[in-house]
Amino acid sequence: MKTEIPSFTGGNAPLTVAPVAVPGQAALHPVHPEFIRLPKSGNCPWSGLTRSKINELVLPCKANGHRPPVKSVSLRQRGAKKGVRLVCLASLLAYLHERTEGGNPSANTSTEDAKPDALAGAVFKEL
Repeated sequence: MKTEIPSFTGGNAPLTVAPVAVPGQAALHPVHPEFIRLPKSGNCPWSGLTRSKINELVLPCKANGHRPPVKSVSLRQRGAKKGVRLVCLASLLAYLHERTEGGNPSANTSTEDAKPDALAGAVFKEL
């Protein structure tokens, strides 16, 4: 179906209003970032967890036996008081999927989503 551009755009070039097809793979595998920042307030848009709960999962503390189950990395300049903590989204989602009723992360996500690749794994600083 063709239509004309209204006169306020300065021309009468034809436009299409036909629906655009979405490739099948894009619909099945949404794009996720490799790392996410902690939410400033409210809940994380990727996991629904609060900032304090994510901190409990990524930082050594009494609640996790001083062994954080979710991988993260702290970026801070030498001598700086503040920095930024980035959480590995694949690690966070794998942790959550392990705690679903089935308990099998591969049943709920693909192995690509559940495990960070080997190169990214080398970047993680175990806390």
